[in-house]
Order: sequence, then C-alpha cells, then structure tokens
Amino acid sequence: MHLFPVITIGGVEIDLSSIIAITVSAIITLVLAMVAVRRLSVDNPSKIQNFLEWVAEFVHNTIASTMPMNRVKPFMSLGMTLIMFIFISNLLGLPFGIVTETHHVNETFGITQEVLDEHGGHAEIAWWKSPTADLSVTAGLALIVFVLVNLLGLKMNTKGYLKSYFQPFWFFFPLKLIEEIAKPLTLALRLYANIFAGEVLIATILMLGVVGTPFLIAWQGFSLFVGAIQAFLFTILTMVYISHAIVSHDEEHEHH
Repeated sequence: MHLFPVITIGGVEIDLSSIIAITVSAIITLVLAMVAVRRLSVDNPSKIQNFLEWVAEFVHNTIASTMPMNRVKPFMSLGMTLIMFIFISNLLGLPFGIVTETHHVNETFGITQEVLDEHGGHAEIAWWKSPTADLSVTAGLALIVFVLVNLLGLKMNTKGYLKSYFQPFWFFFPLKLIEEIAKPLTLALRLYANIFAGEVLIATILMLGVVGTPFLIAWQGFSLFVGAIQAFLFTILTMVYISHAIVSHDEEHEHH
C-alpha cells in the first residue's frame, strides 16, 4: 500500500493529499457553478446550464420529499453544494494517481528510517486520492451537518425540537441522545467506507498489470454509480435530519 504525506502541526497530523484533493474539489465545484450561470439564457441555454438546471430540479424534488414545499427554498443552496461537492470528491481519485518514490528519510512527511526498513528501503508516497476516502474529511462533513441541524432546530422550532427529546416518554431521553450522536457517525462512516473500499479495490486491480485492465474499466464505471449514490444518500439524509428538527408536528402531518 502507498503511504500518504502527513505533516504534524501542533501535535495534529495533517494529510497533505487530502488537503490538496479537498481544495481541487472545492475549486471544480465553484468553477462549474460559475460557468453554468455566467451566460444564462431562456431561449438558447448551454449544455452546462441545462445540466445544472437538471441538478437543481433533482435537488429541489429531493428536498421536497423530506419537508413541506414552503420550507424547501432556503435549503436549495445547501443541497446543491453538498451533492455536487461530494460527488466530485467521490470521483476525484478514479482517473489517475500521483505517486512518488523515495529512498531517503523525510521526517517532515512522516518517512522515518523505520518506515523505509518496513517497506524494503523505499517508500511510495501517494499525493492524490478522493478526499472522501479519508475518514477525517467525511467526519468533518458530518460534524458540519450535525451542528447545522441542531442550530436550525433550536432557532426555527425551539419548543418542538427540545420537546422531541422527551417523546413519547421522558425516559426516552438517553435513547434520543444516542440517536442524535449516531446520525453523524453513520453519515461519516457510510461515505468513507464505500469510497475507501473502492480505492483499495482499484489499487489491488492495478497490481494485476495488463491482465487487470478489463476489471479496472468495469470497476471505474461502477464507481461512478457508487459515487453518485453516496452523494445522494448524504444529501437526502441531511435534509431528513433538518426536516425533523425544524418542522413542527402539525406541519409534518400536513406534509404527509
């Protein structure tokens, strides 16, 4: 297996390959959105405008399936950002890899003599991967969602949100706390496990050389599907959690 360049700042280990990949994903997402809305046209829309309009409609319908229609608009930007950023991040490590080989100690990137000895006197450092194949990245996204859900619940549905922790009976409170903690954990682990497993399998197939080419092509095609599904699941679950936090009991009955 390849090693990743890790630097330590103030006792905190930072994976440079993840930082590079996150930055590239954010730039691609931003540029794609800016190019799509640069020359908006009703009569002669560009292909990228049509694509983004389709994404917007898909996200709108996804959010509308989780909450009343009058609540959808404020969360369109969040939904669009999540699904596009995560989808791009899921696929970033598929097309190619950037690997360098070193035979020398480089403690800045965590390459010690012990590491070199363990890997036969040399180490292969991978500088490129899907950012969502890193648990710290998916945990960060899940933590943002967790904080956002609770803040929105307290701000937009204070009484109903706090009351939900004690329903249907007050002694359910510990179980409700466990449920809330489990939400970001499952969000982070589901996304990480699926993307990481895919990249491990690709690395394994590459070891087969030319023989593995058909398998690599097939798996890369399937990875597009997996990346899209995982982006969709993360987005729709985020909207479900937000809906449960901000929508009152009466509104929920009217929605259904």
